[in-house]
Amino acid sequence: MKKTFVLQILLLILISSCKSNGKKEQEQEMVEKENTILEKIAQANGYDNWRNIERIKFTFNVDRDSSHFERTWQWNPRTNDVVFMTHEDTLSYNRKEMDSVIAKTDAGFINDKYWMLAPYQLVWDQNSFTYEHQDAVQAPMSQDTLQQLTIVYGNEGGYTPGDAYDFYFGDDHVIKEWVFRRGNQEEPNMVTSWEDYKNFDGLNIATMHKMGEGNFQLYFTGIEVE
Repeated sequence: MKKTFVLQILLLILISSCKSNGKKEQEQEMVEKENTILEKIAQANGYDNWRNIERIKFTFNVDRDSSHFERTWQWNPRTNDVVFMTHEDTLSYNRKEMDSVIAKTDAGFINDKYWMLAPYQLVWDQNSFTYEHQDAVQAPMSQDTLQQLTIVYGNEGGYTPGDAYDFYFGDDHVIKEWVFRRGNQEEPNMVTSWEDYKNFDGLNIATMHKMGEGNFQLYFTGIEVE
């Protein structure tokens, strides 16, 4: 009887030890698995909080010289329902069910959403582009030495296949400026800042983008997050 009891105690100790060792190994694997540069940039902008978002509403604005352009969007990312709003009209659609007419409107949504949530798009689109990361590059606007991430989309799929973007950021992985190059051409089509960051339920969003020269501002107003 005593021998049986002792054996049971030893067996319980052995099982407990195995569980403990297994947990330590899992924790060690998690520590050793470093996030990719894409994930670091996304997380620096609050990507971990995106899972809690049910609805986001925003107005996309562009001021160029004396002209002003704006359009408002409401998006439910879980259902992919989109509402497009202007002063003249309101249009609702689901991105899973679109025809050629809606596709023209949706192209505007994709553009505006990309400007606002590009750090997250690095994770969402990571299977659609190739990328290269450099630790020390002179940024085009500030001339500061920053890290650079260059992504080049594939030549098929999407509204603008083959386009390239250069992101510039510091050690905090928060984007400070970027370059857009249509069709991965060498010369930039557009270079703007990323500034006036604001927090919306944990989402770190750059609400203002400016060009180094000229009277151009692209910015977001009326941001609502639920």
